[in-house]
Amino acid sequence: MLAEDDHRQDSIQAGRTDTQHGRSIDTNDAANIVLFLAAFLGLWQLVVALHILPDTLFPSPASTAASIGKLVANGSLVIGILTTLWRLVAGFAISIVIGGAVGLAMVKFRAFGKTMSSFAVGLLTFPSIAWVPFSILLIGFNDFGILFVVVMASVFSVMISTYSAIRNVPPIYFLAARNMNAKGMALFRHVMIPAATPSLIVGIRQAWSFAWHALIGAEMLITTLYGLGHILSVGREFIDMNQIVAVMITIFCIGLLFDRIIFLRMEEKVRTKWGLNQHSGE
Repeated sequence: MLAEDDHRQDSIQAGRTDTQHGRSIDTNDAANIVLFLAAFLGLWQLVVALHILPDTLFPSPASTAASIGKLVANGSLVIGILTTLWRLVAGFAISIVIGGAVGLAMVKFRAFGKTMSSFAVGLLTFPSIAWVPFSILLIGFNDFGILFVVVMASVFSVMISTYSAIRNVPPIYFLAARNMNAKGMALFRHVMIPAATPSLIVGIRQAWSFAWHALIGAEMLITTLYGLGHILSVGREFIDMNQIVAVMITIFCIGLLFDRIIFLRMEEKVRTKWGLNQHSGE
């Protein structure tokens, strides 16, 4: 009983230590972000004060903040963010489903996998903006045309990531699982997928960045009157650099939040579960 109580106390103390360590890491990260933003704003204001570029081409932080407030007040920025996020989530979800299914088929059928992997790499290097004219003529100026560009820009990354992650699972895992009579779906569910998850997360994170880049470009060229890309295009037409910089900052903030809140946390959880974090043993 005493040994069990001691073990329980050690576990609780270790949990508290890990929690405190995690909080300190979060605090340090937040402090680093604040310092970086402060330095960036200071440098921005310095360039404006030196009048290296005309104010119409390089607006000040204050005028950009005023433009953001104006866009929020008239509702265009809020509607643009919601529209863009809806397209991003929908297109990325379609890419994960299609890319994951084809990637698994590539693993299952080796000849198909070798052939398709070469084609997928070639199409992955294909500029996403080049899909826009094809989408306009095939689908038209609507949300489905934008979703098509987003899917084509990210689906091949998911496909290759799934194929490579599962193929790179160490064979010793399969041998150990088969020695314990694991086969079929049990082998796939409890061995292949968990072992491939760290690499899959990295691939999905990369595919999301491809989808994000393609979406903004598609919104600028496929006019639907909504979305952050459309607001950028309007700013370009009216030579409103304040509006352009305001939307650029919005795009950056959305990308940063998605990466820090969703993908980075997901990757850290997977790495911690598999004991891949260097500080896990400290």
